[in-house]
Amino acid sequence: MNRRRDELAPPGLSAGALTDRVSATVLGTRPPRAWWLALGLATLLSLLFLVGVVYVLSAGVGAFGLNIPVAWGFPIINTIWWIGIAHAGTLISAVLWLTRQDWRASISRSAEAMAMFAIVLAGSYPLLHLGRPQFAYFLLPYPNLMDLWPQWRSPLVWDFFAIASYLLFTASFLFLSLLPDLASLRDRARHRAVQLFYGVLALGWRNSARHWHRYQQAHRVLAVIAVPIVVSVTGTISLDLAVSIVPGFHFTIFPPYFVAGALYSGFATVAIIAIVLRALFGFRDLITRAHLNRLGIMMLCFVLVVDYAYLQEVFTAFYTGEDFYRSVYYDRWSGPYAPFYWGMILCNVVLAQGLWFRRLRESVPGLLCLAVIAEIGMWLERFQIVITSTHKDYMPSAWDTVTPSAWDWLTYAGSIGVFVVLLLLFIKLMPAISMHDMREMLHRRKQREADHG
Repeated sequence: MNRRRDELAPPGLSAGALTDRVSATVLGTRPPRAWWLALGLATLLSLLFLVGVVYVLSAGVGAFGLNIPVAWGFPIINTIWWIGIAHAGTLISAVLWLTRQDWRASISRSAEAMAMFAIVLAGSYPLLHLGRPQFAYFLLPYPNLMDLWPQWRSPLVWDFFAIASYLLFTASFLFLSLLPDLASLRDRARHRAVQLFYGVLALGWRNSARHWHRYQQAHRVLAVIAVPIVVSVTGTISLDLAVSIVPGFHFTIFPPYFVAGALYSGFATVAIIAIVLRALFGFRDLITRAHLNRLGIMMLCFVLVVDYAYLQEVFTAFYTGEDFYRSVYYDRWSGPYAPFYWGMILCNVVLAQGLWFRRLRESVPGLLCLAVIAEIGMWLERFQIVITSTHKDYMPSAWDTVTPSAWDWLTYAGSIGVFVVLLLLFIKLMPAISMHDMREMLHRRKQREADHG
């Protein structure tokens, strides 16, 4: 029984049957009703984002619940939150590929798509926060007649280059991984228009030894680059805060702390997507409980780092002897935003300990609840870092509280709808499971079975 529970694919599954089954989810004429229902609800939710963006662009950033000294609010909170979600996709696709982990095969494609769409939404919030997004090109260092150059000491410029580089890398990595599967769809398509669509995207892939050799070389190069990309992007976002002298921001532990938190929320999102794929398309034998168990283990590893960072933050604040640093935590524990802090502790410290239990990790409802709790907890963490660190700084005369406006909540909820819409459309247009990775995994399993007799 334990061996069956650890299987990453059904024992009798062949490469041909796998390809036909996954291709049918794309080339089939009618998606399941649950897919249409989810797409309709997500579309309605995404309209909130469109309405919020139009209003903010017309009325200005004053539509957000911002004041002085809280000049950063939901835009920076949601930027960090979406960047965190994007990172696990790169880690699964790159680092686990380098280490030849078989369990990544079933979930790598959805993780790559998740990273792509999450980083797009992460980049939209700084543009909204600019106030005049039509001048966003001022962040680019290019020769111009007015001799305008970016202010390299500005964290906004750091964010631009971090997000832009990650977007370019993620798009390249996703498209490269799709090439063999696009050729499979091209060869199985029955209509000429569909053949042309996937044929153009496949770039003449012919499954030759030369093509596979170049594919492996390019994949290896991008996978090696992925590791510093993951660390640098989240590290850059954390340095936006750490380089300042604001109490609650000025901590050297922020870069590794933010990387661990990003990966924790990212793996939680991958777990949610994996569970949804199992329910929508019946991929229970391709995304097994063994995959859910491994995703839960990865979440546990990173949440323990996050919990350690919480303790280190409090220790550092009180060890410094600075009254203002201590007052930040007194305010977080008992001030106007105390419910957000204790909600974060409940989600990321108390309830996250359920990940220790394998039965919960392998349970679909159990892991789904823990993953949703992780997303809520990580958003609360970003909220309390940004808001509670700025509403009471060194100048008591500037102390004030900020209340998120309806447009803050509308754009945030709508961005989730946009993410779900993009993901559902991707699942219908592209294979949700990497067919060539799964075939390679099945081939390695047959070799191991042959070696062991």
